[in-house]
Amino acid sequence: MSRLPVVVVLGRPNVGKSTLVNRILRRKAAVVDEQAGVTRDRREFEAEWTGRDFLLIDTGGWELNPGEELTLNIRDQAELAVGGADLVVFVADARTELTDDDQGVARLLLRSGVPFVFVANKVDSPKQLHDLDHLWTLGLGEPMGISALHGQGTGDFLDRVVELLPDTGEAPETETIASLGIFGRPNVGKSTLLNKMAGETRVLVSDVPGTTRDPINLVVDLDGEPFEVIDTAGIKRRAKMRDDVEFYAVLRAREVLQQTDVALLVVDSLEGATHQEQRLAEEIAKEGVGLVILLNKWDVVDEDTRALTEDSVADRLAFVSWAPVLRMSAKTGARTHRLPKAIRLVLENRRRRIPTPELNRLIRRWQDAHPPPVRKGKRARIIYAVQAETEPPKIILFVRGGDLGPDYLRFLENRLRDEFDFTGTPILLNTRRRHSRFVPE
Repeated sequence: MSRLPVVVVLGRPNVGKSTLVNRILRRKAAVVDEQAGVTRDRREFEAEWTGRDFLLIDTGGWELNPGEELTLNIRDQAELAVGGADLVVFVADARTELTDDDQGVARLLLRSGVPFVFVANKVDSPKQLHDLDHLWTLGLGEPMGISALHGQGTGDFLDRVVELLPDTGEAPETETIASLGIFGRPNVGKSTLLNKMAGETRVLVSDVPGTTRDPINLVVDLDGEPFEVIDTAGIKRRAKMRDDVEFYAVLRAREVLQQTDVALLVVDSLEGATHQEQRLAEEIAKEGVGLVILLNKWDVVDEDTRALTEDSVADRLAFVSWAPVLRMSAKTGARTHRLPKAIRLVLENRRRRIPTPELNRLIRRWQDAHPPPVRKGKRARIIYAVQAETEPPKIILFVRGGDLGPDYLRFLENRLRDEFDFTGTPILLNTRRRHSRFVPE
């Protein structure tokens, strides 16, 4: 089977790897900050240059002597990426002296035997091209001087990358697959869940809240069906954000919602549903995204705590009571086998279409039995209804005489859910005023 060639961007912390990734992609896909260690997980992107497609992987900063478990895991993830690479882009900082970490990356690269392109980043002027002699001591040959930030030399660099890419056959046809976004507060088990779904340690897991900063995209197989799964940074209140990195990480997590078919909202069973889960669920429903609520860490809570957790979900998330709730443990895998079935159900219901004659027959029956209330001296009348869209189901109500009001719209939504299986998906009910007596057939 044909595949895209894999290009891995490698280097010590803060040499500009993520900036280079953004330059290659021609968009701001990776979080960039002056502080070191912003990128922690492997991130995969589809990239293209002069008609040649390839898979680009951004890695965290490689360190020779990691001082803590988190940085050790970051190094392990980078080395795993090199092991699966067709080409490595080794990024060094042209403006600083070589470090032990640079030497360590060079040794790793030479041991791997993987073809590479050696670049000296932060070359912002032609004069700096003559100040790269110190990089020759790495034994990797002449570096290509570039500026990832300003674009200098990046065209020649990408030409070299494409030149060295192996022939992996024709590019695979793009398959449209459903997108699953994992959302929740920091440290509720989102990354653990993704690793369990992937069947490998693909995302860093730590007791330190905020370990995941960039959204992590990964295609996983669930019971024989591929899904794109996106792990996001833990969403917290703005007042609790410690720096700009956290702010933009959370912002990107919210942007993921616009790409998501089904949101997996992870709730810590030890703490129950909080105000943050409530706000997240509101945003998910507002975007028209499917929803599955996951009560994680269910295996470590006692019966009393379970009851309190369920009560908090029923109370704070009552407005999304249409979402299925699964009790599970991402760490042990307990009950996670139920997740694929729940996801497929939600996707199926998001695509449900009600035939127009049937929809209008039901609307007339419900309206005759329970007329809209009088508002400002006028009683509205629904004269026609049509389902305009799916994913999510969107129904347009043509109204004469007044406003239906939110309570009546909720009444209609509940009746629709009683009549059809819309488990896991919002239903969008929009009204349009009709002034003429014309009623569509």
